[in-house]
Amino acid sequence: MAALFLAVTTVVTVAAQPAQAAAGFTVSGGRILDANGNNFVMRGVNHAHTWYADKLGSLADIKALGANTVRVVLSSGDRWTRNDAANVTTVINTCKANKLICVLEVHDTTGYGEDSAATTLAKAVDYWISIKSALAGQERYVILNIGNEPYGNTNAAAWTADTKSAITRLRAAGFEHSIMVDAPNWGQDWQFVMRDNAASVFAADPQRNTIFSIHMYGVFDTAAEITDYLGRFRTAGLPIVVGEFGHNHSDGNPDEDTILATAQAQGIGYLGWSWSGNGGGVEYLDLVTNFNAAALTSWGERLFNGANGIKATSREASVYGGTTPPTDPTSPSTPPPSPTTPPPAGKQCTATYAMTGSWGSGFQGAVTVTAGSAAISSWTVTWTWPSGQQFTNTWNATVTSSGSAITARSLNYNGSLPAGGGTSWGFTASSTGTNTAPTATCSAA
Repeated sequence: MAALFLAVTTVVTVAAQPAQAAAGFTVSGGRILDANGNNFVMRGVNHAHTWYADKLGSLADIKALGANTVRVVLSSGDRWTRNDAANVTTVINTCKANKLICVLEVHDTTGYGEDSAATTLAKAVDYWISIKSALAGQERYVILNIGNEPYGNTNAAAWTADTKSAITRLRAAGFEHSIMVDAPNWGQDWQFVMRDNAASVFAADPQRNTIFSIHMYGVFDTAAEITDYLGRFRTAGLPIVVGEFGHNHSDGNPDEDTILATAQAQGIGYLGWSWSGNGGGVEYLDLVTNFNAAALTSWGERLFNGANGIKATSREASVYGGTTPPTDPTSPSTPPPSPTTPPPAGKQCTATYAMTGSWGSGFQGAVTVTAGSAAISSWTVTWTWPSGQQFTNTWNATVTSSGSAITARSLNYNGSLPAGGGTSWGFTASSTGTNTAPTATCSAA
């Protein structure tokens, strides 16, 4: 949760480092992979467990509405009642029982430097180490979000060194989980401290297994701000999720439609704030009224049931034994080959085209590329527009046009795919009438 601040426009391009093996979730080319090596895109909500410890049954309701992830608010005891190892074990087991990925976060760090009650990232690390017994062996199901919004606007530049220190301490203590780090400026990074230092923070993790989390409230009230911020992480090959966002806020009116559409088009995870129990004038951020899953608010209807929302785009993590193919949830999955047909030899790929939204004469689309039975190092997608369509913008691919003939090539961070692995690229375009989908073909090297 954050207050309103003016965004600045200084930009820096960053570069990613390769992922290394870990026991659970990993990062590769800016994508999050589950323990089976399959793409995983978070679709879920935040739940304020530490303040509503008797409402853990809400996780079943959250799952029933289609979520694949829940971000759970915990306390280190520095500010609210401490969630001890036994309680955290209960939380994790409840997540697992409902086949949800559990993102655990310490909320006591919120607004450090500006809020005198907030504690440091170092104290949050002390907490994680103290409850390590609850977390060890849960790497397949748990992502460790070190501390919520760990700086306000006072000395936010210190975020970089403190975050690096927190990551290296956790690794030295033996944690092999994917680590998530929130931005400063109450999570909204309006000074771009996280964005401009993300590459060095990622490199400070010896496992190269750190995920960046941006919170989108009033600072992100235009489509340009949203697409630019998320797009820069994508271009740099660094993993980013929208760890919190809402449809309204006291600091301004976030553009939730663009947040959802951009996240879906680019295969970026999102976690809406929050299930229920908000106070302090932001009760409108409740997704359901009084923890009643049958009483969705307008925000809940939008997030769960609206365009690019949870119900339409969520895919359960494959670690729970699901059979959903491991592609980004930007389009229908390509069906597996018939059991009687031998798998194709050599390096091959398929491309699935889908229209994900439309308005007037414009529309948005996504193309999912899936490797065949062998790993590939690059891919090329081609098609011919059948109805005179024209691109207005593209991302996550180098796209060239020659008349109606289209060629899209992978970038340095999304060309390498394991056997059966997938990625996606997106675009906006215009049509002059009939908007017939093209037939896309894919070649690999």
